[in-house]
Amino acid sequence: MLMNSADRPAMLFYQANGFRVLSPGNHVVCAATGEQVALEVLRYWSVERQEAYASAEVATRHLLGQG
Repeated sequence: MLMNSADRPAMLFYQANGFRVLSPGNHVVCAATGEQVALEVLRYWSVERQEAYASAEVATRHLLGQG
C-alpha cells in the first residue's frame, strides 16, 4: 500500500526563525519522546542538532540531558 505525504513525517531543515520543508509530510517526530508533532503546531526545535521537540518542557529536558 502506498502512503501519501500526509501519512509520513516531513523532513525539515530547521533555521533560527523557521524551517524549510525538504520532503513533504504533515508531521515530524519529537527527538525526545517519539511523539508525532503536526507541522501546524511545531514551535520547538534545535537548529544545532536539527531536531524537533513536542513542547518547550520536553526540549529543555532533552537539551539539558535530563530526559
